[in-house]
Amino acid sequence: MDVTDDRWAILPPILPASWYRADGRGRPWRDAPEVLNGLRWIWRTGAPWKDLPERYPPDQTCHRRCQQWVRSGVVKHIPQALATARRARGGLELSECFIDGTFVLGNKGGLWGKDQAGQRYEGHGSGRPRWPSCRRP
Repeated sequence: MDVTDDRWAILPPILPASWYRADGRGRPWRDAPEVLNGLRWIWRTGAPWKDLPERYPPDQTCHRRCQQWVRSGVVKHIPQALATARRARGGLELSECFIDGTFVLGNKGGLWGKDQAGQRYEGHGSGRPRWPSCRRP
């Protein structure tokens, strides 16, 4: 899901202008909408940078621009600008908001259970020993 044109109309004042060298050498910057769409894909899927699909700019470009935008505070201002614009249009009501701080701690040890006879055992996910190749006959 890429950034739509109506949302993109809100963002240009927030994003830094494309940078070009004074001497004209080097490659021009990729368009900010393309890079932002690549970043959104990474953030939405949680995939590693190297798995960025071909329809987006190269992963190195997106990663570098993400680092620049995080350092300069641009990433923080994008959702704020979109929420402010939506609220101005009447599409966002903040009178009732809930922030969910739920978290679940993972068990750091093995999984313990009881068999049919009521004896305790340590499970390893699939019910098999962790290292079946290490068992002695």
